[in-house]
Amino acid sequence: MRRGAERVRQCCSLRNLSHILLFASSQTALAHEADAARATFLHLVSWPLFPLLLVFVLYSLGLRQLWRGGGGRGVSCIQAGSFIAGGALVLITWSGPLNRGAASSLAAHVAQHMVLMAAVPPLLLLGRPGVVTLGLLPTRTARALTAPLRKARRLQFWALLASPVTAMLVQSAVMWSWHLPAAMDLAIQNAGWHGVMHASFLATGLWFWAALLRSIRNPDAGAGSGALAIVGSMMAMGLLGALLTFADRPRYPVYAELAAQLGRSALGDQQLAGLIMWVPSALPYLIGGLIITALWLRRDRGC
Repeated sequence: MRRGAERVRQCCSLRNLSHILLFASSQTALAHEADAARATFLHLVSWPLFPLLLVFVLYSLGLRQLWRGGGGRGVSCIQAGSFIAGGALVLITWSGPLNRGAASSLAAHVAQHMVLMAAVPPLLLLGRPGVVTLGLLPTRTARALTAPLRKARRLQFWALLASPVTAMLVQSAVMWSWHLPAAMDLAIQNAGWHGVMHASFLATGLWFWAALLRSIRNPDAGAGSGALAIVGSMMAMGLLGALLTFADRPRYPVYAELAAQLGRSALGDQQLAGLIMWVPSALPYLIGGLIITALWLRRDRGC
């Protein structure tokens, strides 16, 4: 009887110990999951979710103000949808699977760059964010804020800045500079420079597409500079893509090391990056070129 009671006590103590260990391990797992969720949340809030939400709120308020009088006052539902699509694309590009893939794949990283430079800017600008934002302000305040811009447009220097060719040259220079191996390695190893790189792609993309849309909307602006800028952009992007595609060895040491650790082909990843830059990234520019050509022909015919 005593031996049986001792065995029962031993089994109970072992069972209690196993329960304690299971409880402790479950709490540790929950803590790790909470830390991972907190890190993901902080990443999303820090950039680009919080500023993106702020922009969306301002745009929504301005759009509501404009649409109160009916007719949208120059901003249609399609244009508003274009702005929303552009903002969603920024969020997906910076915080979605593409961003996670860019940490170990040059192809995913280049895809990020092309989306920020070629796809997001025209979507945002088609939504006419300047008009919508000014709709939040009283008429007198809006005129006072835009007065320096109206004066600057009369200067010859403004014509140079607003030229699609100037924007194309700056955009191409930024794109080539950041895709140099030393610059790419610096951006990958330093979060601050990485943010500067992506911000510069988005900023120069907005500059280029704003100049291009101006040449499309303004009947007095010649379409020749817009067409030349599109051809120049496609050539600069295609040449860089071809160099990456036909390179005989990996050009980016950081991505070569990551590929070796993951058992991937660094050269294959680089070739895919070149193809992404060469072919699909040219589609927005090709569409823009077709639109400019069609409008140019229509104006010449006096339609």
